[in-house]
Amino acid sequence: MNKVQPRIQKWPATSRLLHWLSALLLLVTWCLILLYGNNENPLYISLHKAFGISILFWTIIRLMNRFLTNAPPAVPMPRWQSIIARLTHFALYALLIAMPIAGLLMSVYGGRPVDIFGLFEIPVFVTPDRSAARFYNDLHTNIIWPMIIIFTIAHVGGALYHQFIKKDNLIKRMS
Repeated sequence: MNKVQPRIQKWPATSRLLHWLSALLLLVTWCLILLYGNNENPLYISLHKAFGISILFWTIIRLMNRFLTNAPPAVPMPRWQSIIARLTHFALYALLIAMPIAGLLMSVYGGRPVDIFGLFEIPVFVTPDRSAARFYNDLHTNIIWPMIIIFTIAHVGGALYHQFIKKDNLIKRMS
């Protein structure tokens, strides 16, 4: 006998669009720093910074959207999983705000303005300070970046667990 699947209640279209474009922005930003690391073309680091600042604003827009739109009802799961899912989402939002801010502070404390796609420039608004630039570099690359990787893996892993082990079609809510 076939088990009837309940109708999937999706996230609003704006939430789904913002989610997937955030993932794309993060992937592009990561690819740009990899390209820069392999050939040190200044275009790559400039675009990396511009896309990074874009992620900051995109994440703020996502948070505003999250508070202004109704989420679909939660998928039934044990309380501990629900808590971990909420903490993971909170951590990802916090990290996607902290990462570009740390990168921006690394640049400006290093005495370098940040060009945003040739449209405008974020000037050096602090007194350059090499030790502060190093601190923000370490925060950006050695602390926040690995945390983004860990929480992204947890987020994707949880979604895949629900999709393929629990078979509750969780991923369809965001597609």
